[in-house]
Amino acid sequence: MLGHVDKQGGLVTSYRIGNLAIRGPWIAWAAAAAVSSLGLAAYAHHSVAGQFDSTKPAHLTGRITSVEWINPHTYIHLDVKEENGEVTSWRLESLPVAMMRKAGLTKEMILGDGSPVTADGILSRDTAHVAFLMKLTYADGHYYQLAGGE
Repeated sequence: MLGHVDKQGGLVTSYRIGNLAIRGPWIAWAAAAAVSSLGLAAYAHHSVAGQFDSTKPAHLTGRITSVEWINPHTYIHLDVKEENGEVTSWRLESLPVAMMRKAGLTKEMILGDGSPVTADGILSRDTAHVAFLMKLTYADGHYYQLAGGE
């Protein structure tokens, strides 16, 4: 039972939880905070089409230097040797860890044996050397189709 003890020691079972004029701004603030947090969650889990441009394919060959096996997405880092001899590091975004595991993949399988790999994907709309990974093909011919189809 809600209540408080009055000055005579008796329990008062009903009382006000503040003035409505004071509660109004707090309710509005709480509602705004809830709506804002939903916006942040939607931004954190972006759509592929929102961040990557499907009209700009990426075809990269290089060596996988590391795999970030994290949520919300895994990231494969690929060092690509350019025609001028410089090495460019690419960050390839991929599926969430849970989807990788469900497909039977592990971080070690993605890392491979250090041989060159070919990565097919789509370029980021606004960030250099970032792409969404669609397919990863290894030197021995085996591959992982992670998105899209053949």
